[in-house]
Amino acid sequence: MASSRIADSVGRVLGDRYRLTRPLGVGASAHVYVAEDVNLRRRVAIKVLHPALAADEAFLRRFRAEARVVAGLNHPNILTVFDWGEDGGAPYLVMELLEGGSLRALLDRGELLSPAQAAAVGADAARALDYAHRRGLVHRDIKPANLIFDHEGRLTVADFGLARALAEATWTEPAGAVVGTARYAAPEQVRGESLGSPADVYSLALVLIEATTGIVPFAADTTLATLMARLEQPVRMPIDVGPLGAVLEAAGTIDPADRLDAIGLARALDGVAAKLPLPDPLPLAGSAVRGEAEQDNSPTDYPGRPRLFDGEQADVDGSRATATPAGGGLLDSSATSDRKSTSEVVNRPEVTATVKGPAGDSDRSGRTGRRRWRWVALVVGLLVLLGGATAGALVAAGAFEPSHVVPHLIGDTQAEAAGLLRPLHLHLVVSGRVYDAQAPAGTVISQRPETGRLEEGRPVDATLSLGPAPVAVPARLTGLSESAAAAVLETLSLRPGAVTHASSMTVLAGDVISSTPNSGTLLPGQTVALVISTGKPTVAIPTLSGASLASFAAAQSALGAVQLVATENQAYSFTVAAGHVIGISPPAGTKAIVGSQVTVNISKGPHVVAVPDVEDDSVGAASQALSAAGFEVSGVTGNPIATVTGTSPGGGVMADYGSSVQIITS
Repeated sequence: MASSRIADSVGRVLGDRYRLTRPLGVGASAHVYVAEDVNLRRRVAIKVLHPALAADEAFLRRFRAEARVVAGLNHPNILTVFDWGEDGGAPYLVMELLEGGSLRALLDRGELLSPAQAAAVGADAARALDYAHRRGLVHRDIKPANLIFDHEGRLTVADFGLARALAEATWTEPAGAVVGTARYAAPEQVRGESLGSPADVYSLALVLIEATTGIVPFAADTTLATLMARLEQPVRMPIDVGPLGAVLEAAGTIDPADRLDAIGLARALDGVAAKLPLPDPLPLAGSAVRGEAEQDNSPTDYPGRPRLFDGEQADVDGSRATATPAGGGLLDSSATSDRKSTSEVVNRPEVTATVKGPAGDSDRSGRTGRRRWRWVALVVGLLVLLGGATAGALVAAGAFEPSHVVPHLIGDTQAEAAGLLRPLHLHLVVSGRVYDAQAPAGTVISQRPETGRLEEGRPVDATLSLGPAPVAVPARLTGLSESAAAAVLETLSLRPGAVTHASSMTVLAGDVISSTPNSGTLLPGQTVALVISTGKPTVAIPTLSGASLASFAAAQSALGAVQLVATENQAYSFTVAAGHVIGISPPAGTKAIVGSQVTVNISKGPHVVAVPDVEDDSVGAASQALSAAGFEVSGVTGNPIATVTGTSPGGGVMADYGSSVQIITS
C-alpha cells in the first residue's frame, strides 16, 4: 500500500540535515513530507521524487537547472524553495511548509469560491506568474493541486520548473501525452507547440472557472476528446462565474497572441474585486494526507491506469486497493491526470456487488463472471488509452496538418509579416520588442523559426524593432559657447536645431542662454534648439523735448522709461532758462547699454560778472585784468601807450561773462 510505504520513510534523514517527521502528501511522481531542518531548527516540506528518476540523465540535468532558477525566485505568492539535492538515488526539493491545503482539496470537499474569493485568489496567482514570466520561467502545469494556501489563506503557486524537468524524463509520460494535466492544457499545448507564458494564463482561467462553478470547460470522457475540444472553440463562460466572465474570456482565447498577459489578468481581476463586497475567509482544507476522493481528479484519466510512483494497480477481484495520491497535500506534481474518485468507481453499476446468502456454486459462478467482465473492461480500457495516446501523438506532431515553407520576414513591418503568413495559415506572434539603431521602428529584426517548414496553425515568433534607443537630453548647456554646445550634442548623437539670438545681462555674447528641450529623451538624430546670447541689451538714448526739458526730474523720468540712469550736471546758459535742460551726453540716438548713465546738463541761467576797475592801469595791465574776469577786450580808444582813464562798460558794471569791453585812454 502506498500509505504504508510513505510512512516507512518517516525518521529518515536526507542530506545529513532534513529529518522526515510525517507524511504530507502522495503524488504520482513524488512523496511529500513534513521535515525538520536540524541545522536551522525549523520545519520544512520535503518533496522526494521517484528513485528511478536518478538514473535519467535528461531529468537530472533539467532538475538541477530548474531547481537553481526556482530557488532564486522571491515572491510572496510563489512557494519558496530553500534547498535541493539527491539522497540514496532520490532527488528531493526542500520548500517552505504550508498547511492550509490546496485549492484541489478545497474543491474536492464540495466547496466553491465566490466570485470575490476567486478574483482575489486569481489575482495573487497571476501576480506570481507575471513575476516568473518576467524572469523567463513558464510553469506549464497550473492546476488546483498546485495552488497552495498557508494557514491564514495566503496563496502560493507550487512546482515552478518541475513540470519542465519531468517532461524530459522519458519514463514519466506515455507516448503522445502532453506536459501538464490534460484538462487545464492550453490549445497551443495540445498542438505540440513550445509553451510560453500565455499557456499559464489560459490554464489559470480554466482553474478559476472550475473554482467558481465546479465545472472544468471542455472536460470529456477521454484525454483526446478533452484536448481536441479546445482547439477550435473559445472558452464559454458558465453563468456562475458572474462578473469574472469578461476577464476570463480574455484570458481563455484560442490564439495566445490575443490573450491577456499575467499582469493584465491580475489587474483586471483586481478591478472586478474592487466592485464586489469583501470576500469571506476561504474554507481551507488543511494539509493532512488525504484519501482518493480529494485527489486532483481528472475526467480524462482511465480509471485502471497504473500510477508512476508507489501505485499498485488493483487486481481483477479487487483484493488489493490502488495507492492514492493526496490532492489535498502540499504539492501534487503528477504530470498526468489523476483518477476518478473512489466514490465514482465504487458506485459504478458494473462493480457494485450484491450479497446473497452463503457462498455456493452460483456465488463462484457470479464471481467468475464478474472477474471475466473486469478483465474485458481492463483490456478495452487499455486499448482506448493506447488509441487515444497514439492519436494524441499524431495531433501533437501535426501529422494531419499541411505544412508550408516559412517566409523570410526580417525587415518587414508587423502588418506586412502577418500578411505574408496569413495565406499560409500561419500566425505571427510578437515575442518581444528591442531597440535597434539600424532597423526602423515596427519592423521585424528576428524570427523563430527562420527557415524550414511549419504546419498550418503554428506560430512564427518575431521580435520587432523599437528603432534607435532614446538618448537622455543634456539638462544644462547654458554658459557653453555655441560650438561647445554643438560638440556635446554630437557626442550624444543629437544635433543643434534652430538657433536664435537674444540679449542677456548675465551670459556673455556668443554663449548659450537656454536649450529646448532640456530634459527627457530624444531619438538619435533629433535636434535641440539653442538660444545664443548677443551680450547685454542696448537701447537708443531718446530725444528730450517738451516737458522732458523743463527740469532734471522730467529728463530723469524720460530716460528711466528706457532703463537708462540720469546724472545731473549744471551749466550757465544765455539761451536756456535756469533749471531747464540744456542737453544730454551721449547725445540722443546713440546706443547705450541698458542701465548705463546719461549726463543731463541743467541751465544755471546767464553768467554775469562785474567789469573790473582798471583806471590808471596801463593798456597791457588793463587787458590782462579784463581777460581774467572773463571779458574780451574789443579795442583801445585813445593813445594805446597812455594811461587808462576808463572802460566801456565802466568798472563795476555787471555784464555778461565773455562779453566785449572797450579800454579808454587820455
